Amino acid sequence: MDVAKLSNYPFLTQAADYVADMGTSIENILTSRAFDIARYRAQIRVTQAIQGEITQDKGINNIAELLSYPISRIIISCIDDAFLIRRCGLAEAKSAYVLMKREDEAFIQEIGKDLDINAAITEGGFRIHFTDYIRGAAGMRALNWKLVNRRLNSGFVNITKEEYARLLQEAIRGRISASLPLEVPDRFCKILKEDIEEIKIRLEASKSEFDEEGFGDVAPDEFPPCVVHLLSNAQAGVNLAHSARFALTSFLINIGLTVDQIIQMFNVSPDFNEEMTRYQVDHISGGTGTKYKPPSCATMITYGNCFGKDELCKNIGHPLSYYRNKKKTRNPIPTTNKNDEKE
Repeated sequence: MDVAKLSNYPFLTQAADYVADMGTSIENILTSRAFDIARYRAQIRVTQAIQGEITQDKGINNIAELLSYPISRIIISCIDDAFLIRRCGLAEAKSAYVLMKREDEAFIQEIGKDLDINAAITEGGFRIHFTDYIRGAAGMRALNWKLVNRRLNSGFVNITKEEYARLLQEAIRGRISASLPLEVPDRFCKILKEDIEEIKIRLEASKSEFDEEGFGDVAPDEFPPCVVHLLSNAQAGVNLAHSARFALTSFLINIGLTVDQIIQMFNVSPDFNEEMTRYQVDHISGGTGTKYKPPSCATMITYGNCFGKDELCKNIGHPLSYYRNKKKTRNPIPTTNKNDEKE
């Protein structure tokens, strides 16, 4: 695979081997003026990932583009923020997906082998064993990806080229996210201090952007820990389970967010479908007659959606009660018994 291809898919094993065989140290790449462009591109790469989309820069040579990936991984590891890691994993995977759809079948098959999601080329696309299919589709929530909704033939599933690329996208996201943060020497972080500080500013701005522009008079600082966790994952592009999406959506609806504001929040999901999301959010908000309340704390625990329980949670039986108590005072004296909340 030539360097032009490797620069488009820098997460591949061959790309890492190419960089290792260049005969230059990481410290030299981080300090030498010869690699200024690669370091600049790395900062842009992380910034674009935070914003949700990594775009190619035609003016940067292939070597600089390729090297920007390991440099970006060092920057991300120095910051060591879970939100940033998830965001970058998703953005890199989405960028690769766009490119893979344009590649020929043989090249996509080669990428699949590297990611251990193997498939055979067929006349209509690809033929993949159900074990590889499950491994690729494990993180997808849409019903059409469930194995029970696919036709099996001797243990194999037929998929289109685009579907195979989508399976590989999910594998890429998983590979990148699982490999971060790296164990980075402190001196590397000091060398990249200026870039890191700028990325941190952009990261915090991104985290607060939805709070400032989307919530209006709503007070995100008073959200219960479970909602904070789900909201953080949603904004980072994590595919939430159905029960988690319902809990988050119904909570936000009941504290005053609009359907459009909530759709905006979910549009970074890997499987985002605006029409389907709008239907689901509208349904929860009462568009079909019944406005749904969020689940109680007991139900949240049952479905594995209770995260980061704090002291106030011990005396509260419902996420809405938590929010109301926190809004009344920064140091609330809970008055609601767990058994009193009927929402």
